[in-house]
Amino acid sequence: MGEMLYGLPDEVFEQRMPLVGQITKKEIRAISIHSLGLRPDSVLWDIGSGSGSVAVESSHIATNGVVYAIEKDIESLDILRSNVHNYGSGNVEIVLGEAPGILYDLEAPDSVFVGGSGGNLQEILEVSRARIKHGGRIVVNLALLERTQKVYDDMKELGFSSELVMINASRSKEMLGGSLRLQGLNPVFIVTGTLDLGEDL
Repeated sequence: MGEMLYGLPDEVFEQRMPLVGQITKKEIRAISIHSLGLRPDSVLWDIGSGSGSVAVESSHIATNGVVYAIEKDIESLDILRSNVHNYGSGNVEIVLGEAPGILYDLEAPDSVFVGGSGGNLQEILEVSRARIKHGGRIVVNLALLERTQKVYDDMKELGFSSELVMINASRSKEMLGGSLRLQGLNPVFIVTGTLDLGEDL
């Protein structure tokens, strides 16, 4: 297969019908993964892994660590497995189960990414807070502003330093005659919580 590069286009990832287009877009993926603060030996929980795009790309940074791709939807597993096999760096472990219950059996993380919560986001944050290592980071991607404020506040209450960023990206689209227009992507809110090194677990 050859050496894989970080920065894969969305189109290479298999996606489940009719959910095509719900993949974490490459622009959002880049900022989200940057926000996770991954190191070569990091342990990452990717909760609601879906097609596995975040898990796959993170695996090329945490090459000596492990990425747990956690997905509750059994119908998504074949696509997740295929993407991990085709594009991962060999250190992604797929975990079938629902968070937060499944998290108790996993190795303690350095970083947690939440792309989907199944309505259990507050509980996921609480378990992540209890298990995450000193200096760890949690990154949550959200599409709705009203939910974003609550997540920001919940992280602060749990002892994280919270940061909120809204990403509103546009991609070029070539028109007849060769001129370009910009086509906007749906805005995404990224909430990052950092557990300060001085915090007691």
